[in-house]
Amino acid sequence: MAIELKRASKTLLRGGARLRGATALGAVGLLVTLAGPAPLDAQAAKAAKVYAISPSDKAQGAKAHPELLAEFGGAVTGAQASYVEQVGKKIALQSGLSNTAGDFTVTLLNSPVNNAFAIPGGYVYVTRQLTALMNNEAELAGVLGHEVGHVAARHSAQRQKAAQRNQIIGLLGSVLAGAVLGDNAFGQLGQKVFSQGSQLLTLKFSRSQELQADQLGITYLKRAGYDPRSMATVLESLARQNALEAQLRGGTSETPEWASTHPDPASRVRTAMTYAGNSATGATNRDAFLSRIDGLVYGDDPKQGVVDGRKFTHPVLRFAFDAPDGFFMVNGTSSVSISGTSGKAQFSGGKLSGTLDSYIGTVFAGLTESNQARITPTAIEKTTVNGIPAAYGTARVQSSSGTVDVVVFAYDFGNGQAYHFVALAQQGGAEVFTPMFRSLRRVSAADAGSVKPRLLDVVTVKAGDTVQSLAAKMAYSDARVDRFLVLNGLQANSALTPGQKVKLVTY
Repeated sequence: MAIELKRASKTLLRGGARLRGATALGAVGLLVTLAGPAPLDAQAAKAAKVYAISPSDKAQGAKAHPELLAEFGGAVTGAQASYVEQVGKKIALQSGLSNTAGDFTVTLLNSPVNNAFAIPGGYVYVTRQLTALMNNEAELAGVLGHEVGHVAARHSAQRQKAAQRNQIIGLLGSVLAGAVLGDNAFGQLGQKVFSQGSQLLTLKFSRSQELQADQLGITYLKRAGYDPRSMATVLESLARQNALEAQLRGGTSETPEWASTHPDPASRVRTAMTYAGNSATGATNRDAFLSRIDGLVYGDDPKQGVVDGRKFTHPVLRFAFDAPDGFFMVNGTSSVSISGTSGKAQFSGGKLSGTLDSYIGTVFAGLTESNQARITPTAIEKTTVNGIPAAYGTARVQSSSGTVDVVVFAYDFGNGQAYHFVALAQQGGAEVFTPMFRSLRRVSAADAGSVKPRLLDVVTVKAGDTVQSLAAKMAYSDARVDRFLVLNGLQANSALTPGQKVKLVTY
């Protein structure tokens, strides 16, 4: 959640920046489409025609670029970003989109979400979180090559022609809201609410297009001299990371699609390995990669707020709140999503130019499109929460799957700044959010100063080190061994060798 908070209606999704031709797929897309039979079908195996970067592509990409930076927490700068840029340009040149490295803009995004994507005009992106999950340079090149492959083959344009529409959607919102509200008009409202600021953007491609992008990425790896099997290993790491996240969140239906195991994710890994060749060789540059990404911020950046279990703290804006028991949170650039089996909520903020009553009315009005009936609260009640002036309104809405309650709970933080929750639950179920509404509080300068970022720490294995002894150093209170194994692409029976480099997450 960035320092400059915007209302959900002003985020990228609803601000009109629906990027025609965008391939915001990355870690999300790589895993959303893991399901499916293993063999490459004829369409996927067919070589794709490559389209060069056009002036219109450049103009479109240049317009979208600053909006994407804002949505994903800005760009990381420094030596780590320069290294990612170098690798990204190297692999992008293999696509044939351009023969000039200067035609590509490769950005390391300051985002705690596993994601990578590319848009027309030579713009390629990967988040620091996804980069930290990788274990060698070839895997980084493979993920970026997959995304560039979608652009080179104009997959989004093909999908647009087939469906007569093409837009970036907030995957988190569409899955979370659908799980509770169903696929109906009010479910669509939930999707609209919870997709805001999630940083989880995806564009749905067909299975054949996904496989073709894998194939293109592997082809680019071969051309650049990398080990093409790295596409399969990074797919496996992503599948394992998502399975771990699902496990940590309880493995129930509230888990978003991008964090589930999916039917037979191993099939796509096998497909990629088959195309690459089981005995293929090439550079991985593992140690060089690990040394270059050492020190990356891992997870939330305190400047954007930090999720720690059920607690969210923003040390810059100086507030904190607690999610209900059994719920999990995802921190976005302009909002925080709070999700559980019994309801969904979102925390955001905006300017307070009038009363809290009018502010709440504006939030309710923003929940529906102009051609839909406006949702209005039955009444607005005033209260005080931990010394902060507050107010809330509730509306009851009929949907095809039953009656749903919508609650907007807003707070006046002074100096023209307000924050608010929007919560959705089945009729009578909104009470689950009451402790969260009542938990919002200011934090002291001392408490704010105690919030530290987690950092990626690359260490060299010493004699006597074991998986268990190194995992004990991970900056988590749960699942330390599992987190360590997935982060390093290791199995439970893996033996460590003195001199080997591994990744830890520490403070």
